Amino acid sequence: QWEAIKKEEKNSRSIIAEMPKSLPALLKADKLQRKVARVGFDWKHVNDVVAKVEEELRELKGALASGSRKQFEEELGDLLFAAVNLARYEGLQAEELLNRTIRKFARRFQSVERAVHRQGRQLEDCTLEELDALWEAAKHRPRRRRSAP
Repeated sequence: QWEAIKKEEKNSRSIIAEMPKSLPALLKADKLQRKVARVGFDWKHVNDVVAKVEEELRELKGALASGSRKQFEEELGDLLFAAVNLARYEGLQAEELLNRTIRKFARRFQSVERAVHRQGRQLEDCTLEELDALWEAAKHRPRRRRSAP
């Protein structure tokens, strides 16, 4: 009878009930999506996940056009959630992908800063077009490898 009571308790608890509140949002979304995927609530093919990301982007554009800040926030959250799901589906960690992109952005922006300072100027003195041109140059510049110690 004890086993039956425990089984009943387990069956009445949601599989997503015990999500750690302290996790960063990207990790929490990934963990949630992995849990529901394990019980079969998952996409059949990666193209379905991509279609969901595209759908959420269309909805975000609609919210932006409507002028509703609340709707825009909701749709942006949905887009982020769908993007995390795409990463998860492909066996990737959204948290790590975003960290890599942040590092890449920082490298490129620092390249822009160095180029502006070599010209004897400040960033604030440049037009957006000038900064964009330097950004494009930084994107196409080969990345220097760190030498081993």
